[in-house]
Amino acid sequence: MRVSTLMMYQQNMRGITDSQSRWLGYGEQMSTGKRVNRPSDDPIAASQAVVLAQAQAQNSQFASARSFATQRVSQEENVMSQVTLSITSAQETLVAASNGTLSDDDRASFATQLQGVRDQLMNLANSQDGNGRYMFAGYQTDKPPFADDGTYVGGTVNVEQQVDTSRTMVIGHTGDKIFDHLTSNATPGTDTNLFVMLDTAIAALKTPVEGDDAAAAAAQAVVNKSADGLKNSLNNVVTVRSELGTQLVELGKLDDLGDDRALSQTQQMSDLIDVDWNATISNYVMQQAALQASYKAFSDMQGMSLFQLNS
Repeated sequence: MRVSTLMMYQQNMRGITDSQSRWLGYGEQMSTGKRVNRPSDDPIAASQAVVLAQAQAQNSQFASARSFATQRVSQEENVMSQVTLSITSAQETLVAASNGTLSDDDRASFATQLQGVRDQLMNLANSQDGNGRYMFAGYQTDKPPFADDGTYVGGTVNVEQQVDTSRTMVIGHTGDKIFDHLTSNATPGTDTNLFVMLDTAIAALKTPVEGDDAAAAAAQAVVNKSADGLKNSLNNVVTVRSELGTQLVELGKLDDLGDDRALSQTQQMSDLIDVDWNATISNYVMQQAALQASYKAFSDMQGMSLFQLNS
């Protein structure tokens, strides 16, 4: 069979080009650490990597959402802890003020103490986070949720946050759920608004009753009713705190699951696109040798006479 010089030249050049391309490809893999640097390197792996990258991004977003949720829930729990202490202090004050032998001055002194607790609770109810947003105003975070008289004027919808693929939780209760709400097992006949309860008790303690048994009895009834109301309010606060504690535990567990998921996704991504260093280095060296052989063959062919090529 007669082979033309042009055909031999083209075949040798094609061999050199292909060998050089493969050698450069292995070199790029070693340089980047990636087996797949463009879709054409492995279309199937590249498409799977795109889907996996989207899953990684979503997992990262949920991790950020949980971090924010944990911060918000922790802040609310800290405030609620102070609310618990303040209500307990108010209860102790009312117990002390229930002594029937107190003078009007003594009762007025207890009223002053109770006013101080009431002011503390109002300050807590209108708490702001580190960014100056009112914590118990729902989504209306730009203005105080409680008016001076204790009326709730904030938003009516709890702040929620999606913290995982199928989990959304409350990360900010509206103030009325805390300071103007009772549990289902509350003692009946009391006010629901904590500030109204305290204002009523304060007014009763400020009212002079010495020498007037009927007035003293009426004032005592008001104080007793307020004491029952405070017990109901405290139970409600404890219920909300229990929910917050449960959420913090759940957020921790979701973080652990998210971390495990991230590790798994990282390994999957590595399996898809990262180089197998042993195989890649071996292929690089072998391809380099093959390329050198191709160069030598081409050089030898150029040194042969036309007669030798066609003999």
